[in-house]
Amino acid sequence: MSVRSTSALLHRLGRSKALRSPPAAFISRRFPPRPSSVRPFSDGGGPQFWNREDSPHGRYSHMTREDVVTEAVIVALADPTERADAALFDGPLPPGATYLGAGTSLDEFDLEELNEVQKPNVLFMCPSCPNAAEMLPAMLEAVPSLQWVHARSAGIDFVSSPELARSDKKVVLTNAKGQFSSTLAEYTMMACSYFAKDLPRLMRQKRARNWEKYDVEELRGKTMGIVGYGDIGRACAKLAHIYGMRIVALRRNPALCAGDPLCDAVYGADKDSLNRLMAECDYVVCSAPSTVETKGMVDAAAFAAAKPGLVFINLGRGPVVDEDALIAALGEEGRLKGAALDVFTEEPLPRGSALWDLDNVLLSPHNMDQTSTFMHEATEFFVNENLPRYILGEALLNPVDKVLGY
Repeated sequence: MSVRSTSALLHRLGRSKALRSPPAAFISRRFPPRPSSVRPFSDGGGPQFWNREDSPHGRYSHMTREDVVTEAVIVALADPTERADAALFDGPLPPGATYLGAGTSLDEFDLEELNEVQKPNVLFMCPSCPNAAEMLPAMLEAVPSLQWVHARSAGIDFVSSPELARSDKKVVLTNAKGQFSSTLAEYTMMACSYFAKDLPRLMRQKRARNWEKYDVEELRGKTMGIVGYGDIGRACAKLAHIYGMRIVALRRNPALCAGDPLCDAVYGADKDSLNRLMAECDYVVCSAPSTVETKGMVDAAAFAAAKPGLVFINLGRGPVVDEDALIAALGEEGRLKGAALDVFTEEPLPRGSALWDLDNVLLSPHNMDQTSTFMHEATEFFVNENLPRYILGEALLNPVDKVLGY
């Protein structure tokens, strides 16, 4: 039985695929020695990032065995029964790629076999792995041959840790940035319209059978501020621009927005710039990642600086926002008209949170990017787009700074 057939059988049985190794004869055919001169990561003219709408698809669909520069030997820290990872677990994989198995703890892997025979160089990280932030540094230490770690999510807070940041191991970290942006942008515009057209009032009047006209607001001509102008932020800007909104972006390196036709103004990520953005904007979208630097970044001072009637939308990470300060700003004495929140400091949101009771809060359970296929597509991006790049010796998409966390 082949490695793929054995893996598929173990998967159907709900067992870890990494518990047993493939036959030695198969290993000798599939794992030729890798030339020491091979450099799997090239500069490629600077970092490149994926976007499922704008980036070309299927570029590597005609790869052959003759194209292989570096064999990719893959293990996964993931639940081996996770069906969203079927593209990796069940294949087909590009020529030159072999998948060994998955597990959620080190004791599910035969480390001696991995290190002495199989020598995996690629680690696929999935949120289905409990305690992933602890497991990743442990796996990197236990399996020195690993060169590349790919996270199946845009945010890497589930794998970030001080141990990873301090690690001197030369490993490249990438993520699934660009897979989830479009649906979050759609949610953003829905949230803006929710408050501009006063949908809560519409629903109340419908329930009361009350035919009462009232004035609504336009989005055209309003200003949208975007805190964290990465892939998600730019997707929001694209739709807002179509609506005729003015865009003010905030990012750590404003120079990266040079020539961006969507931005009317770009500020740095310091406190004064954040407060300035809050004071200028009618709607503010927070799409910043959760890092040591961004924790509590949108605080009481930011909300105190807000333009009266501002609508705050958080779809990035909950800890970026001081939730107590947000609740205060949503009260009668606060400056906010309302908030649309898809992420929270603690998830699930505790039943005792005051946010549940606020009429001017649109609340969703961190699912506004949760289409029926979104995680499947994230795994397919790894298999069909980034994995071939590794095998061909090209620069990988979506590099992440393990210290900064994005």
